[in-house]
Amino acid sequence: MADILDDIQTIKEEFARDAEGIGSPDSLEELRIKYLGRKGFIPSCFKRLNEVDADKKPLVGSELNILKKFAEDKLAELSRQTAAKGETAKKFDASLPGFRRFFGKKHPLTKVMNELVSIFSSMGFEVVEGPEIETDYYNFEALNIPENHPAKNIQDTFYLNNGMLLRTHTSPVQVRVMEKRKPPIRIIAPGRVFRKDTPDATHTPVFHQIEGLYVDKGVTLAELKGVILAFAKRLFGEDMEIRFRPGYFPFTEPSVEYDFLCMFCKGKGCRVCKNTGWVEISGAGMVNPAVFRYVDINPEIYTGYAFGMGIDRIAMFKYQINDIRLFFENDIRFLEQF
Repeated sequence: MADILDDIQTIKEEFARDAEGIGSPDSLEELRIKYLGRKGFIPSCFKRLNEVDADKKPLVGSELNILKKFAEDKLAELSRQTAAKGETAKKFDASLPGFRRFFGKKHPLTKVMNELVSIFSSMGFEVVEGPEIETDYYNFEALNIPENHPAKNIQDTFYLNNGMLLRTHTSPVQVRVMEKRKPPIRIIAPGRVFRKDTPDATHTPVFHQIEGLYVDKGVTLAELKGVILAFAKRLFGEDMEIRFRPGYFPFTEPSVEYDFLCMFCKGKGCRVCKNTGWVEISGAGMVNPAVFRYVDINPEIYTGYAFGMGIDRIAMFKYQINDIRLFFENDIRFLEQF
């Protein structure tokens, strides 16, 4: 019995020494076969249990199990270590080409919005933002759109349980500013707006607008046209032209709709402009005196103009994109082009 117990201790010491030199999966496998393989040292010791006296077998068997568990645990630990070394070697293999870093880019709508803000800021307009969740008063009533007014149907929006709603335009920002300030006021209000539209190539329930407002003594419609023309030339080039058409908006009087010369055919007529030579942009006009009365500005002393445009629509023209939904689908193949 003393001989087998001595052998067990010797095998344990030899295994510990052999394990110190392990540095690869191949050498680890050799160690396993040497000590735990079918003809290995430890299984051979188990076979010698038949030579041990019956009253001593429990002690010898226990020592053998301890040795086997020691060897298995050590092999498992060495396996994890060699695997980690292998991964580290792969990560830091100097012979491999370097990893390419991908840097994020601004979304095309963000780029266009920043460009529009930059143009209007250079004209003296201050950038003002407001809440996207609005009251009916600021979104409709204070803009001369009372309850049951037909214009509400055009701007049908998402209503919340508490009576609030998602704004349909950034015009409420203009009202909030006029409530707090006295003229002269010269601001632009960019931001996200919401309408209950069915998504298609030119409509989506969420889109972006930028609106402008200028209020002072003696402001005229001619100044409005000059600002829109200067903006169009800055954005699309000096050969750009604009035109005003009569329109209707409850918060402006007189109201106009303005078009840009088609960016694709330069006025000759094409599929984009429906062979008219012009592309509709948005609406504008002189601030309705009724709106001034809501914000306690005397329309006998002050006049002003307001205008708006869809940032998404401008981006579609600028980048020649025929479907507005592409801006919101987050397809990296589309976005990485910008």
